[in-house]
Amino acid sequence: MAEAHQAVAFQFTITPEGIDLQLSYQALNQIYLSGVRSWKKRVSRMRNSVIKGVYPASPSSWLFVVIAILATMSDKVYVLSHAESDIQGSVTQCVIYLAQGQTMVSALVFSTLLWLSLILTLRFCLKLLLSYHRWMFEQHGRVSTTTKVWVTLLRLLSGRKPLLYSYQTSLPHLPVPAIKDTLTRYLESVRPLLTGPEFERMSELANQFESTLGNRLQRYLKLKALWATNYVSDWWEEYIYLRSRSPIMVNSNYYGMDFLYVTPTAVQAARAGNTITALLLYRRKVNREELKPVRNILSVVLSCERMFNTTRTPGDETDVLQHWQDSEFVAVYHRGRFFRLWVYRAGRLLCPREIEFQIQRILDDPSPPQPGEDKLGALTAGDRIPWSQMRKQYFSSGVNKRSLDAIERAAFFVTLDDEEQGMKGDDPAGNLDRYAKSLLHGKCYDRWFDKSFSIVIYKNGKNGLNAEHSWADAPTVAHLWEYTLATDAFQLGYTEDGHCKGEVDRSLPHPQRLLWDIPTEVQTQVTSSLAVATALADNVDCHVFPFREFGKGRIKKLRISPDAFIQISLQLAYYRDRGGFCLTYEASMTRLFREGRTETVRSCSNESCPTGVNNDECSEQCRRLFRLAAEKHQNLYRLAMTGAGIDRHLFCLYVVSKYLGVDSPFLKEVLSEPWRLSTSQTPIQQMELFDLKNHPDFISLGGGFGPVADDGYGVSYIIVGEDMINFHVSSKYSCSDTDSHRFGVQISQALQDILALLTPETKTASSNSKGPAQTQSKKLL
Repeated sequence: MAEAHQAVAFQFTITPEGIDLQLSYQALNQIYLSGVRSWKKRVSRMRNSVIKGVYPASPSSWLFVVIAILATMSDKVYVLSHAESDIQGSVTQCVIYLAQGQTMVSALVFSTLLWLSLILTLRFCLKLLLSYHRWMFEQHGRVSTTTKVWVTLLRLLSGRKPLLYSYQTSLPHLPVPAIKDTLTRYLESVRPLLTGPEFERMSELANQFESTLGNRLQRYLKLKALWATNYVSDWWEEYIYLRSRSPIMVNSNYYGMDFLYVTPTAVQAARAGNTITALLLYRRKVNREELKPVRNILSVVLSCERMFNTTRTPGDETDVLQHWQDSEFVAVYHRGRFFRLWVYRAGRLLCPREIEFQIQRILDDPSPPQPGEDKLGALTAGDRIPWSQMRKQYFSSGVNKRSLDAIERAAFFVTLDDEEQGMKGDDPAGNLDRYAKSLLHGKCYDRWFDKSFSIVIYKNGKNGLNAEHSWADAPTVAHLWEYTLATDAFQLGYTEDGHCKGEVDRSLPHPQRLLWDIPTEVQTQVTSSLAVATALADNVDCHVFPFREFGKGRIKKLRISPDAFIQISLQLAYYRDRGGFCLTYEASMTRLFREGRTETVRSCSNESCPTGVNNDECSEQCRRLFRLAAEKHQNLYRLAMTGAGIDRHLFCLYVVSKYLGVDSPFLKEVLSEPWRLSTSQTPIQQMELFDLKNHPDFISLGGGFGPVADDGYGVSYIIVGEDMINFHVSSKYSCSDTDSHRFGVQISQALQDILALLTPETKTASSNSKGPAQTQSKKLL
């Protein structure tokens, strides 16, 4: 227990001669340095609060205004000073000095009020500028004069370098769409999926809802929009995520993967050392607000506040997100044991080599798990109510509470997995599938699914993460993971023998084993929760495959949005796989608004699934229809991003109806419709971090999620560089109509068939009279 002795700052004993006081100057110095770090962080937060509080002005502009006002009053001050020299009475001099002081105070007060008024005016102007979204609907290469003026004014107001949250107060609130517009767009979205009588019935339900209950619910929703910063986000977080009582593993949590072809080191402890360091460097940037909130001319604010030091705690009716201001340690799991690993010492972040040294100590620790400890994490993988009851009854005091606090208050959770994962081996395709399943659910007890995110470091040096969904959406975590992978590989680096760089202070205290007292009742519930989680995990069919035939480079040459191209290809793949079209979910972001999260793009439209084209019609007609479908998809995406989506509005109307205790057959039916094809694109947001020209093998695999519907598919994709698209497909084995591998083949074929259709015939094309493009047009149908 050497670490315990080092933690003691002083000791004293009482003897007949008096008190014998012994001070540990090393420990006192560490306490002092730790306190200095804490105060530096407080001062930095206060400084950032002032800077972002006056944005788009600067604190120094106050001094400029004061000097300008005092300069205009210099004549009056001169007259008072000249009068003082002509008057001899001391009382009169005091009166003059008092008058001068009052003048100075008045000038300061007036200058400050004027400065604050200017800030409010600038902020109001910035908010008006950020409320302009028509630029999104203009054709590529055809920028209107209004948009050009808007860009100029926005750059003038945003000229000063902003902090991460500088734009928060200037972002517009998410508008509440007109109920008539939402219902019209909804009916348009379901038209290709319903028969004539079904559509007439749904139209009647919508009209009845609009004329009766709809307007009443809309008034309450508008009242909330006036009061709240975002009328959707709090309800979305609570009712979609936190109130769910089913397991969050697979159903809610998602995963992110390592590089496809490269593993920077095969040393597990070294990869953990660099990964943990990179994550903590990112946290430092978040705390200092050094991340850029602006991407091109978009105000893109990341939801970083709850990224670290955050956990989801279970409840009987609803879970709660708990966030702590700071944490100087991470929680580590290895072979059934939990550890607390301090990553700061005396206010200094340990270097990667020191963290590797500490991780290796954990790997070399031969101590066995305590009774009931090894599979304790299964409580976070099963149903929420049993976990809530166990937590309140057995983890609210004593040693269990202290150990649970160490996990929940940790910056993040780390699993040192004893398996090897990755693409390489005799079965590359199968290995990728197993890699995805491992990150999605693992063994169901070797992850802590409640943490904001958990890092997994495999035995062969591969890594990945599993993220809890309620606190933020995938693009926020993807931004973190991009930075982590790039910093690990290109900035921190490794020595020739695969170890982290830096020197080691071997006097570091050992990582602390967390102690538990797990009674039989908890062990019984662990077994039950593990059975639920294992059944859920075993039912997930994951398939990950890189599509290498072409990428966004060839698609953009056709003057088509790559996302629209992929989404329509997914529609074709699903039609071939299941013999029809389905309600399709595509996630889009509403970051143009304050506290914006996601909106649904209903990708399946009348244009994307035409039924009136015959096999004998020419390929030119098919190309024209495809371009119409692509333009329609882009317009739907723009509407969703600019606050004119369908599903979040209908969801909030449903919540209001529940609060009022009234039922709506229309809303009930809409919200019960299954999303049999749920899709999401993982965007690469920091291309500057990856030099694919000089390092072409450092390609991101992206990440994925579990299926949303029992009889549907979950599809995630990431467009990498110019020539590759990585797909993640999931479904459930229990449904005989779905097969992730079969659907992956359909996706690949659909992409190639549509490209063949859209690619004009060249001189090297076949001399067939119909031509390959026309042949493909028949295949599509």
